[in-house]
Amino acid sequence: MSTDFSIRPVGIPVPAQIVTTSNSAANDAVQTDLPVSQTVAASDTSAPARNDLQSNENISRQVIFDQAAASMVFQVVNDKTEAVVDQFPDEAMLRRRAYFHALDLKSEPSRPLNTDLSA
Repeated sequence: MSTDFSIRPVGIPVPAQIVTTSNSAANDAVQTDLPVSQTVAASDTSAPARNDLQSNENISRQVIFDQAAASMVFQVVNDKTEAVVDQFPDEAMLRRRAYFHALDLKSEPSRPLNTDLSA
């Protein structure tokens, strides 16, 4: 295997097309050598994307501790129906963690309870 990592140009250089866009962020971006079909334009900053559940006002967020999985669970709950809308980690992950936590507890050697209070 070669350890030579030098980069050598292949073929003749081709001039890049200049693409005009209506977005000012895209107009100020660095020009690339990609063809127009493979370019990605910057998003419009006038309408920022939102990632919250603001449209639904009857939700609450709660954090619980799952003892079987020995981990914290973050939930988004519908207040009217008490249904879990979203949860992290999901149920499959919690079951997996609970299984491995039970295996860990089973494999630990049982230690006698220290009842000597004089030490």
